[in-house]
Amino acid sequence: MNIKSISSHRNQEPESSVLYIVGTPIGNLYDISIRALNILQNVSLIACEDTRQTKKILSKFKFTNNLISFNKHNSFKKIPSIIKDLSSGKSIALVSDAGMPSICDPGEDLIKDARSKGITIICIPGPCAALTALVSSGLPSSRFLFEGFLPKKKSEREKILLEISKNDKTTVIFESPHRLINSLKELKEFCGGEREIEVSRELTKIHEEHIGNNINEVLSFFEGKEIMGEITIVIKGENNTNKISECDNLEISRELNELINAGLSLSAASKYLAKKKNLTKRFIYNLY
Repeated sequence: MNIKSISSHRNQEPESSVLYIVGTPIGNLYDISIRALNILQNVSLIACEDTRQTKKILSKFKFTNNLISFNKHNSFKKIPSIIKDLSSGKSIALVSDAGMPSICDPGEDLIKDARSKGITIICIPGPCAALTALVSSGLPSSRFLFEGFLPKKKSEREKILLEISKNDKTTVIFESPHRLINSLKELKEFCGGEREIEVSRELTKIHEEHIGNNINEVLSFFEGKEIMGEITIVIKGENNTNKISECDNLEISRELNELINAGLSLSAASKYLAKKKNLTKRFIYNLY
């Protein structure tokens, strides 16, 4: 077992041969910590998801440093040179465009490789959109799941949606503005329109919004509007069981199998029966 002791009083930061994971603002630049600013100003270099975004922070607080691009397009090419720099004594800060690195970005690959090489990793905590939206929602937050962005592939996406619909914990997901309406419609199919959710947009920025109550109301609010900004969705866990008799279950199962045998996919058959029976798509799936 490899155990490293890290002092809780780090008066000489940044230290040599240390990879600093630095949380940066998700909107309002004044949310950055004094410790984070000290690290960004004094490390040997900063590995940025997008150097243009990081320059905004440096410019705001009137200092400069050496920046290199490190993102999903070039991460595997850049990791060896970053590890080499760390091994030679340089201190490096890893930042994403906003929030905590390695959450929905390639930072975790660098961190894993650095740890395997015995390099010290120190996290400078900062803002996180998922937690900010969760605690602002008023929905249960002591136990929750984070799913990031839903998969684009239909089968993988529906598998996650089914899990969300059945889970009794609050779930947090990210979504892009142009896919929000479609995602809300899918959540309605799987969870039902009365499921409590809150959509947070442009967190910590001037136009911050929190739109909530249930999926039906949120969908109605956004339909027909131009949607902009970063989106975080908080979905309350399942706490009600469908009140339907065993006889009805058997009848619905029979219809479902008939539709599938006739050539419909499970997804299409479930969607049709959910609408016909006024049930959630998730409930129909569970009968198969």
